[in-house]
Amino acid sequence: MASSNSNVSPTAVLVTVCLAQFMVPLMFTSVGVALPSMGRELQASAMQLSLVEQAYALALAMSMLTFGRLGDLLGRRRVFLCGLVLFTALTCGLGLATNIWLLIGLRLAQGLGAAMLLSGSLALVASVFPFEVRGQKIGVVSAFTYSGLTTGPLLGGFLTTALGWRFVFWMVVPLGLAACFICLTRMQGEWKEAQGERMDWAGSLNYALGLVLVAFGAAHLADGLTGWAAILAGCAGLALFLRREARTKDPLLDVSLLRENRFFTFSCLAAMGMYAATFGYTFFMSLSLQYAHGLSPHQAGLILLIQPLMQVLVSPTIGRLSDRGSPAKLANIGMVVNCAGLLLATLLLGPDTPLWLVGLDLALVGLGTGVFVTPNSTAIMGSVERRQFGVASGMIGTVRTLGLVISMTTASLVLSLFMGGHTVTAETLPGFLSSMRTCLVVYGVLSVCGLSLALGRARVAPPSPPSAA
Repeated sequence: MASSNSNVSPTAVLVTVCLAQFMVPLMFTSVGVALPSMGRELQASAMQLSLVEQAYALALAMSMLTFGRLGDLLGRRRVFLCGLVLFTALTCGLGLATNIWLLIGLRLAQGLGAAMLLSGSLALVASVFPFEVRGQKIGVVSAFTYSGLTTGPLLGGFLTTALGWRFVFWMVVPLGLAACFICLTRMQGEWKEAQGERMDWAGSLNYALGLVLVAFGAAHLADGLTGWAAILAGCAGLALFLRREARTKDPLLDVSLLRENRFFTFSCLAAMGMYAATFGYTFFMSLSLQYAHGLSPHQAGLILLIQPLMQVLVSPTIGRLSDRGSPAKLANIGMVVNCAGLLLATLLLGPDTPLWLVGLDLALVGLGTGVFVTPNSTAIMGSVERRQFGVASGMIGTVRTLGLVISMTTASLVLSLFMGGHTVTAETLPGFLSSMRTCLVVYGVLSVCGLSLALGRARVAPPSPPSAA
């Protein structure tokens, strides 16, 4: 049971969670713009610079479930506050890094702090707001997440040019300090409905190792046997993790939840399909606008803003609508729109496509994503008991990160098959366009699979846990 929460302000919880959800994606998209400047100052290779981003994403992926479970056991506020302190301190330290390997190490640790924030953020919102308004509040949180993704490249590019790459990290520190202050002064309660159960550290290690092997293999697909062997070993490790969790008394991931709560399972898998399709779509759209249409990075960035801006605009409204009706049905509508945008891209996009049509497709995909994510997250959180809020919140973040891994692994594999190790030039542009069309077809198929899973849950009655009472 949770302790007394009479000193907790739900508004303070929402503000703190929104700040966290803004900072974490901001640190992902803004740092990417600053990588060339980091490389020049720290004399880093392209491989080392890629590790700066990979370390952050990998730390998020491999620890999200662990910290979600720890929040249920030790207290969601406690884990969230520790994540705030760690994330803020390490972000400040990243701006002081003097060599590339120190930067990579701090970036890995920063990702662990980010996982502590994200794994329990939606669980905190679900714990302090009643079921009737939960979708509206999750919609506000989603809008801040998309705002971080949207403003990251713009802020990162401006600060790198005007003040230097170190200020890309330092700009987040005041936000982190403000969030820590609010959490300490206005969030005096605690939530730990799974108190008394044991932590499955062996399962946590098994899961992390499996993901590391998959990520390592994806990064070394061009090496042939090494990459594929690592991916197969990682998949075997993840299969072993699921088998082990099914036999553990207090598992990191309650496999029975996936097996018995089919509504929860279908919702998570639908989200993974959507993320796997849209992450790579945005990646190829960025390259296509610059290489095929000849736009500058600044011009391409302005056009790409259409997609996340649509998500920011629709998320709060969709959140309110999901409280008044069926969030699963709203999410299904979003998945249909998202799928239509991706399938349209496979048929029409190319070097001769008018920019207005490119913008329309970006708006369509952004609209579908914005309509899908908030109701789907609301449906997931509403389908589990209060004691499982942390695991459900961590699962939402995990499927998002796994979708990113699937999407970018697909892109890496197809680009290596069509282009080898060559960069995109006028001579290799046909190979790049073939790669893009192939990947867009794959992403369209992934989106259709996600749509099928989303529609499939309509045949499964959602459970009515105590949280919905």
